Amino acid sequence: MTLDTASAWTFRNHWMSHVGRHAQMQPDGTALRYLGADTSWAALDERSRRLAGGLRGLGVEAGDRVALLCLNHPQFVEIVLAANHLGAIAVPLNFRLTPPEVAYVLQDSGAKVVFADSPLLPALSQAGELTVVDVGSSAGDRCAYDDLLGEPIEHGDVPESATALLMYTSGTTGRPKGAMLSHANLAVQSMTCIRAMETFDESDIGFMTAPFFHIAGLGSLAPNLLLGVPTVIHPLGAFDPAAVLDAYEREGATVVFNVPQQWQLLCAEQEARPRLLKLRVLTWGAAPASDALLRQMGATFDGLIVAVFEQTETSPITCVLRGEESLRKLGSVGRPIPTIQYRVVDEAMQDVPVGTVGEIVYRGPQVMQGYWNKPAETAAAFSGGWFHSGDLVKQDDEGFVWVVDRKKDMIISGGENIYCAEVENAIADHPAVLEVAVIGRPDPQWGEVPVANVSLRPDSELTIEELTDFLGDRLASYKRPKELVVLEALPRNASGKILKTTLRQQI
Repeated sequence: MTLDTASAWTFRNHWMSHVGRHAQMQPDGTALRYLGADTSWAALDERSRRLAGGLRGLGVEAGDRVALLCLNHPQFVEIVLAANHLGAIAVPLNFRLTPPEVAYVLQDSGAKVVFADSPLLPALSQAGELTVVDVGSSAGDRCAYDDLLGEPIEHGDVPESATALLMYTSGTTGRPKGAMLSHANLAVQSMTCIRAMETFDESDIGFMTAPFFHIAGLGSLAPNLLLGVPTVIHPLGAFDPAAVLDAYEREGATVVFNVPQQWQLLCAEQEARPRLLKLRVLTWGAAPASDALLRQMGATFDGLIVAVFEQTETSPITCVLRGEESLRKLGSVGRPIPTIQYRVVDEAMQDVPVGTVGEIVYRGPQVMQGYWNKPAETAAAFSGGWFHSGDLVKQDDEGFVWVVDRKKDMIISGGENIYCAEVENAIADHPAVLEVAVIGRPDPQWGEVPVANVSLRPDSELTIEELTDFLGDRLASYKRPKELVVLEALPRNASGKILKTTLRQQI
């Protein structure tokens, strides 16, 4: 075969071409394993191309958006690949969102088709007119997933610069924003994972507990698709540490990721009932981990412990803290990865001295293309030619980074990002509320939980139970405040800005 006759897709560096390559080189090898059933590389490649043909029949073209309201299973991966085969963009939806929240993302993205698991279909009750594909079975005006599997299309020549994913993340304005991640972004994410986690062993078996709607899920899958190693997909639901450890042992898992709260439960379960495990790399991220937990992980499990600091807009990893440094640099999120440019700057975009707090800003091949359909927000995020993370950090003379505050007032609860402005906007709609400020409170189980500080209108009363009921159809459960503090007035500075630092000091 010469360059003149070789198919153009074989020279591409994205997950469709990687899956196609493995389908030719190791067709019977396991790509995905779910509930004991294997999907081979050949089957994953063929089914995704058959589904792409079905999507084409529904009118999906390059640049169109295809949404997913699904749990973790092999079909999720097939849908993402199928959309990308056509040059279309996959839009994973957080299945914990309420119907109004789901409707906003679908409207903002302009999704042409949405795939939904049967139990999640009620969340589409306010979605409006669009084609719904039931990943279970057909009913009414919906079509069934298997009905779309027709003749496989040929591999297309999709450029790495094309947008692969729209990953929605809430912003300080309270409205979710779609971060546009390209195939090139995800290719660099794969290289970052391979380097940071030393995934050079072809006998590795990845294990997926992170939801695919979160960039930690698809971001962790990307290197496995590149390398051709199997990925075990664990069913989502209430986190059961015994079931997860049993699956680690049964499947021979070697590379795993969990948020700190999950590692806390896994450590306790392993100490109580030890399993014979093959874990080689234990990664954590998406939320802060305590010093005590890091020591417990090292004492409970063998293997390399790797912390990753991440942000959806950066595909997501920006800093890595390896196990040998975790105790020496307790509290640090590690060093910035070599494939990213970064600076720690003040408000005037001047570099700050070592040890001084500033905002960390980035640029490089893993930084998103921008926010979907939001030019003003994109311009603000890239002010001065660098992506502004919103994280206030300080760095030591060895290059290690500590996050000291979150400029965007983001709360991380159980690995989920909660943006205060979004919660504040929902609470402000309550007729008893005059003004509101939401902050995070440390929590031993979830890392942080939201606390609502409010002042009330004259002759009004409000309890946490009443507020929770009011927010029931407005916010996902993890975003709802776990405590209500009623104040005569919220503290403000001379310019009238609410002083959240004062509120945090009163916790």
